[in-house]
Amino acid sequence: MPLLGPTDELPHSPKRVLVAGTSGAGKSTMAGCVADVLGLSYVEMDSLFHGPQWTPRPEFEADVRELVKRETWATEWQYTLARPLLLARADTLIWLDHAKHTVLRRVVVRTVVRRVRRVQLWNGNTEPPLRTVFTDREHLLRWAWKSHGRTRDRIAAVLAGEHGSRLAVVRLRGQREVDQWRAGPLRRAAERGEESVR
Repeated sequence: MPLLGPTDELPHSPKRVLVAGTSGAGKSTMAGCVADVLGLSYVEMDSLFHGPQWTPRPEFEADVRELVKRETWATEWQYTLARPLLLARADTLIWLDHAKHTVLRRVVVRTVVRRVRRVQLWNGNTEPPLRTVFTDREHLLRWAWKSHGRTRDRIAAVLAGEHGSRLAVVRLRGQREVDQWRAGPLRRAAERGEESVR
């Protein structure tokens, strides 16, 4: 199936949707929006992965396997263990292919706001002190910088692999294209879905 853009109609009404992109691209926001518009359940991957004090939850794989058994859902395409399980069941993959400076700016702002406000994240976790960006090699800001190009490689592998022929892959570059797609193809897919159940 060809790569779709912000104005291309979806070939089907999405039922199991993945959102790909580096940290700061807006995966969770987009997955939640898609779920709302299409009437799907939304499960945040980070909430399944992170246990107290940022330790990985031992139930993570089992929870992902339960998620993909559902008929409808939307979530982020992340975590090495989860990606193949999610991909095997998804029918639509939205790729948020934003410029590096865009996602880094978003990650910095989000991290600072969460830290200053002591926002409680998954399972009681909060952002670590800002100084840890200099001491923690796996800090989210460092991770966003070094992992930005990996999503492109993963998408290329999907398109060339066994799932490429059945999966609708939508590439959105920048917020303008995101807004255009949400107001156009996504909204029309929801309207077609509503008509089909009347």
